[in-house]
Amino acid sequence: MQLTLTDLQHQVGAATHLYPLNLQLQPDTVTVLLGATQAGKTTLMRLMAGLDVPSRGRVAVDGVDVTGLPVRQRNVAMVYQQFINYPSMTVFDNIASPLKLRGGMDAAAINQRVQALADKLHIDPFLQRLPAELSGGQQQRVALARALAKDAPLMLLDEPLVNLDYKLREELREELSALFAAGNSTVVYATTEPTEALLLGGWTAVMDAGELLQYGPTAEVFHRPASIRVAKAFSDPPMNLLDQGAARLGLPAGSAPADATIGLRASALRVQARAGDIALPGTVELAEISGSDTFVHVHTAAGELVAQLTGVHFFDLGAAITLHLDPAAVHVFGADGRLLRAPERGGQR
Repeated sequence: MQLTLTDLQHQVGAATHLYPLNLQLQPDTVTVLLGATQAGKTTLMRLMAGLDVPSRGRVAVDGVDVTGLPVRQRNVAMVYQQFINYPSMTVFDNIASPLKLRGGMDAAAINQRVQALADKLHIDPFLQRLPAELSGGQQQRVALARALAKDAPLMLLDEPLVNLDYKLREELREELSALFAAGNSTVVYATTEPTEALLLGGWTAVMDAGELLQYGPTAEVFHRPASIRVAKAFSDPPMNLLDQGAARLGLPAGSAPADATIGLRASALRVQARAGDIALPGTVELAEISGSDTFVHVHTAAGELVAQLTGVHFFDLGAAITLHLDPAAVHVFGADGRLLRAPERGGQR
């Protein structure tokens, strides 16, 4: 299906929850809505679903205006942060419920569909249990299976993994990526986590304070953020941003305007020197180990920088350290905050 939003805006009283935006979703793929809390993601999804009516603008499905059509008259599947299942139904009946409501499938076909989804989401052993007998992660898998069973042309997922522990989130992300790729739905997936957007791939719409900032293929948006606001939203850890950074970093003459802001991904900073690098001596202020990476906060003459080093490393606080930077690895933003230059993909040494 093709979902098109034209001049869409949403206000509640004097408060603007969503500023006018235009967005045509890529059909039959995943669109990630990425942004911090209160960026407008949930508001936008509710307008897409028909749960709310926009203050102005138009929602069209395959060229047909459905702006005033309520959600019960649209073929939409939704999954929320808080897993919602029918407490008096078994897991099997929860998953089968949209198939039975739709009609047209015999018992054998319904059983086959439920069994296939339960196998893919690893909840097959629990089909005869009630939701209250399951863990939180298992209940969320049931909610996801029920949404997938509906096989709706539009599937909306509002931070569906946020309340799960880290290990479960990692497992479900991989499973969802495979399930989305195998399906025929246009999927909209809201998250606050840049890493989740990169893992899901597809296309990403970056939102901030009710505004749509950029929409495009996920890898392209990540590598070429259109503005400082996009770079801030689509960086974890946050991009290092230095005002008048060309002079502060000692970049080659003419590589950036004097008033430009220079952006450095934490992963672009290294402790190993390579030919042509810029050396940034400093002192360690903090070192954090997260998973298989170490994040080192360093005070340098150029400013406070965070480096993301692969592997587990130990640094004494206050110890001398030199970070190294390939000059080709910088993002350059103009005085208006818009991107002037991004590193060439795969062009860093």
